[in-house]
Amino acid sequence: MNLFSFTECASQTHSLRALFDLLVNCATKEGFSEVAYGTLNFAAPLQLSECPPPTVAVKWPPEWCDRYFKRKYHTIDPVVRRTPTLAQPFLWDRLADHYQLQPDEKRVLEEARDAGLKHGMSVPLFGPLGQVSVVSFASPFDDADPQDRIGHLNTLAWHFHIAYREIARPSSSGGDKRVALSRREICCLRWVKEGKSSWAIGKILGISENTVNFHIKNAMRKLGASRRTQAAFTADQLNLL
Repeated sequence: MNLFSFTECASQTHSLRALFDLLVNCATKEGFSEVAYGTLNFAAPLQLSECPPPTVAVKWPPEWCDRYFKRKYHTIDPVVRRTPTLAQPFLWDRLADHYQLQPDEKRVLEEARDAGLKHGMSVPLFGPLGQVSVVSFASPFDDADPQDRIGHLNTLAWHFHIAYREIARPSSSGGDKRVALSRREICCLRWVKEGKSSWAIGKILGISENTVNFHIKNAMRKLGASRRTQAAFTADQLNLL
């Protein structure tokens, strides 16, 4: 299943199980069959019954699943700890290059690798009101190269995240509905969606480039987005544009 097929199928499903199965299927085609999706700083409105918080859905080797949840490894997992501080997808193998990992953090990564989660990568996902989620992918193969697939997996994770929020919306507290964009913010994001630069948007709207950037940054903050294109995509999915 390619990304286009995933997006088409995801938009038609109302089942988290079916949606997650689609994600696993698509990630497996990329060589990364071990997948987990979790929420890090808010209660998930919808999750699979066999997945203790903070996970929403997970497909890991059964023995590693049991060990991870029984020993509450999410409290010392460097992936969980670092995700809220990072704006871009990151590779597990390179965490130690950028952070001074504690012994217990190193142990979690080593045990995960021994359990079959090799060369993993994670995608931080930011939503309205500061919500933070994460999709993680790992391969059972020693020669897997997540750097080579990082762009595809990042896009896949975001499409899954948006589709999940649509499914979970009826059970949520209505947090998404409280996002209120100004008229100028909406106009700017509409043109961002069309691929226009801040300079071009300024010319179209008759305002300065700095003013365009001001409105876009405000919209990004409200939507919990780390990039302008992400903000435009999220706003579009929330029917704000």
